[in-house]
Amino acid sequence: MDYFKQQRQSFIEMGKVYFYTATINNWMQLLADDEPKQIIIDSLKYLSDLEKINVYGLVIMPNHIHLIWQTLELNGKETAQGSLMKHTAHAFKKYIKAAKPNELKLYEVEAANKNYEFWQRDSLAFELNNRTTALQKLNYIHQNPLAKHWRLADEPLAYAYSSAQFYENGKNDFGFLKNLMEVF
Repeated sequence: MDYFKQQRQSFIEMGKVYFYTATINNWMQLLADDEPKQIIIDSLKYLSDLEKINVYGLVIMPNHIHLIWQTLELNGKETAQGSLMKHTAHAFKKYIKAAKPNELKLYEVEAANKNYEFWQRDSLAFELNNRTTALQKLNYIHQNPLAKHWRLADEPLAYAYSSAQFYENGKNDFGFLKNLMEVF
C-alpha cells in the first residue's frame, strides 16, 4: 500500500453523494444546546443557497453530526466541508465566549495556526453508490437520536434536528433538504 497516495477518510469528490460524520473534538457535548445546532443548520443553509452543496439527510447529535450530502463546487478556494467546519468553529467560539466562557479552555490546543479546535480532524466520508446503502444510512441517521445511550426522542419524528420530518411529512423546516430518492 502506498501511504502517500492513500486518501484521507474525509476525502469527498465533488458530485458524488456521501455519508459524512464530523465529531466535536474530544467527544465534548458542545451540540447539546440548540444554539450550536442552529449554527450548523445556518451554515448548511448558506452553502446550499449558494448551490455549493445538496443535503439529503442530517442529524445533529450532542457531540457529532451525520450528513448525507453532495458537494457541488468549491466555496471560493475552500471545499464545502472545509467552509462548514471553519465557519461553524468560528461561530462556536463566539457562542462559548458569550454563553459559557469558562468552557472555552476545554477546546484549547497548542497549534501554530489556531488556539482552539472544535472539530476532530479527519471526519469520516463514505461514498454512497447504491439505493440500498443510501437508505440504510438515512435510516441510521433518523434512528440515531433514539439509541439507548442517547434517548433524545421516543420516535424519529420527535427529534427536531433531523431530516426525519422531511421524509415522513414533507416538512422542510430547514429550507435546504433535497430528496435522496431523486438521486438513487
